[in-house]
Formats: sequence, C-alpha cells, structure tokens
Amino acid sequence: MTESEKTTLLTIKHEIDSDSEANDPNYQHVTDRRTLRNRYLAVKNLILDERDDLSSIDSAKFKSIVKYLESLHQIVLKPREQIADAEALLDITNTLLTSVKATNGDGITISDFVDSLVRDFGKQSSRPDGRTLIDWKKIGIEYSDASRSSRGCRTMIGPMDTQMKQRKARRKRARLVENEQPAEVDDTDIKKKTNTDINMATMFDILRKHRIVRLEQLVLNRNSFAQTVENIFALSFLVKDGRADIKLDEKGIHLVSPKNAPTATAIASKEVVYNHFVFRFDFKDWKLMKDYIEVGHELMPHRD
Repeated sequence: MTESEKTTLLTIKHEIDSDSEANDPNYQHVTDRRTLRNRYLAVKNLILDERDDLSSIDSAKFKSIVKYLESLHQIVLKPREQIADAEALLDITNTLLTSVKATNGDGITISDFVDSLVRDFGKQSSRPDGRTLIDWKKIGIEYSDASRSSRGCRTMIGPMDTQMKQRKARRKRARLVENEQPAEVDDTDIKKKTNTDINMATMFDILRKHRIVRLEQLVLNRNSFAQTVENIFALSFLVKDGRADIKLDEKGIHLVSPKNAPTATAIASKEVVYNHFVFRFDFKDWKLMKDYIEVGHELMPHRD
C-alpha cells in the first residue's frame, strides 16, 4: 500500500468514525472523479482490515460503512465509478457471508436432511410392518414451485422424419473468353433495413407522437423478454445517434423524449458530448417491470 493510499484510508476511518460527512448525501467537496475512486479503494481496504469487527453483533462499524457508501453512491456518474461502487458493495456482502458461514458451522447434516424428509413428506404404509414411506409426488409438487416447471407429461420436441441431405454436385467452371464481362452486382439486398433499423424507426415514430414517455412503457414487451431486450438495444442506438434523450424527473423516473440529431460540426467541436451509463437488465428485472407497468400501457408493438 502506498503512502497516499494509507493517508486516504486514515481519512476514511476518521470520516466513518465521526459519521459527519456520511450524513451529507451530496458530498459537495468531492469534485475530482479520481478522488472519488480513491475513496472507494480506501473503503475496500477498510472492509478487508475491519472484517472481524464488522461481523460482531454489537459493532456499529457496518452501519457506518454502509451509510458512507450510500453517500458516495449519490455522486457516482461514470461507468468506472459504478463498477467501483458495485465492487465495494460485493466486498462487504462477501465479508458478512463468510462470517455467517463460520458461525453456522457444518450446516445441515445428512441426518437432519433425512429427518426433515420423513417429518414433512412421510406417510404411513398399509403394510403390516407399518413402515413409513416417502411421498415423492408431494416432494415433486413442492419442488415445482422453486423450479418453475409445470407438472405434466414430457414430449420430444423436434423433427421426427429427418433425412440425410444430399451433397450438391460441384459445377464445373466455364473457361472465360475475351469478350465476357463481369456481371453487375445487385446491391438492393445491402440497402435493406435490418430488424434493429426497423425497431429504431418504429420507436422514434412513437416518441414523436407522444413527445415524452416513461422508459419502462417504451421498451417493455409483456409477452417476450427477448423483444424487451431488443427494444432496449434500439433505444441505445437512438440515444447514441442523438435522436432520443433520457432524463430523470424530480421523482427519479426515467423519461424519454425525441430530439434532433447533432450535426457533425457540433460533435467535432465538442459542443455535444456523449455520456454513457451501465443499464442492468435481466429476467428478474423484466418480471418486476411487468408488475410495475399496467397492462395495455406498453407502447412498442409485439413482433411476430
């Protein structure tokens, strides 16, 4: 650890112990982006050094560090800062997980598992010996809620009458003569629009019609997770081309509106500057978005 990192680490310890700056959500004095990343690095080193103290029940260090990270999170703007913020949160989570595993000891033993099966899924047999049987059907029904697989018969999916493909015979090349000319290339297929171009055009028409919409209503396809991802992909290109603008209102809601693309001169003179951010989206986020947006309020049409 260098001397500058040691100095920053001591400063972070003093701020967390005093808990004065952690109560300021804006952190007005931190203006240098490099300083912000150094603070995140110091917090990660502090979590590593104080991992024993964090796991104790009566320690207030964990709450102070979380409040400090929350104050730093309020001024995160760049992708590198978002990554540092996520890594710091992951470090403190792993520290607590290691502490819980150490406290739990060996965890659930084989005998505990078997006793639980007999207790919850056992049933009396009609045999004279009166032995206890396991209700495997009940176990399958309980497990289906976790695996999200429906109960029923399973069938093979795919073609049933596959045949061997015949290899095409190689065509002999004709010898060129002097009066032959190369054929003109038809570039009509090259100029055809891709699916992304079509989605971008459809989305931009929707923005021009509604002027300002919520981001979730614009990209959500309730019937298809894949098409929702394609809509986000199309929106990212509209933003990159300067034809769409994403802003936050006073309630923290993302609003999208159309705009005219900047000229090449404005981009070259840096009058227009691109800002990028990381957009996290997975299947769980899609399910939450479906619950968040009312049925029928989606704007992008479903594609067959």
